[in-house]
Amino acid sequence: MTALRIGTRGSPLALTQAHMVRDALKAAHGIEGEIVIVRTTGDKVQDRPLAEIGGKALWTKELDRALLEGEIDCAVHSMKDVETVRPEAIAIAAMLPRADVRDRLVGAESLAALKPGAVIGTASPRRAAQVKRHRPDVTTVLFRGNVDTRLAKLAAGEADATLLASAGLERLGRVDVGHVLPTNVMLPAPAQGAVGIEARADDSRMLGLLAAIDHPKTRACVLAERALLAALMADCHSPVAALATIEGAILTIEAELYAADGSAHVHGMIEGAPEDAMLPATLARDLLDRAPEAVRALFAG
Repeated sequence: MTALRIGTRGSPLALTQAHMVRDALKAAHGIEGEIVIVRTTGDKVQDRPLAEIGGKALWTKELDRALLEGEIDCAVHSMKDVETVRPEAIAIAAMLPRADVRDRLVGAESLAALKPGAVIGTASPRRAAQVKRHRPDVTTVLFRGNVDTRLAKLAAGEADATLLASAGLERLGRVDVGHVLPTNVMLPAPAQGAVGIEARADDSRMLGLLAAIDHPKTRACVLAERALLAALMADCHSPVAALATIEGAILTIEAELYAADGSAHVHGMIEGAPEDAMLPATLARDLLDRAPEAVRALFAG
């Protein structure tokens, strides 16, 4: 069987994740995979917030084009970077087992340990709002780029601290970097820690191959979190955190919405059967109904 062409961004983390997919496919089917690097606009433009230059599509549109034009057979993504509404011609075919969903603070042992008036480097509206909720005295500056780029900016004194995803650091072997923040302090971004693989929706052979490496529990949780985003009409400007978990036969979705400056927020949780497709929308309505105006104004259009 000919080698599969696995499309990916070219960052060290993206390549690590693509190799994870290649290894999983080889273990499942004995198929060799060829890693094909596709440079995305999100990688090229690093000096502006994502929301100002096209949102999450900047991570996916070039990979989408390569997939739809047959240059690659599948595309590997960090699921938190994949926009909520996807082209009908592309299917989320599989997800690998989810890694640690938590954030790590680099530059201090905890948010409380940050010096007064500290400067935090981040490009995430969620992280900025969450930090300011706990520490209204801090300010934020734009930090974009891969892990090493952001750590270099921190080392150069451009900020006092930054935040990185535990999953990415662990996949890069950087387990000694930063201090883990518990989810009751910083609830993660929807789909954080999950690696997804997309294929053409009409490519039955590829969909079948990828089905063998799919992790059903991760898929159910991530799709629930993405459905919540869709129900909220959230975008890259929207400070929203969410985490779905499954214990036994119960799916729990926890979520928080924030004002951009962290001055207001609303928290909610819902439980039900994993197959209940209405849970995310029900939670979204509850959150919006209870949200302070400073929060509600950022969601649902």
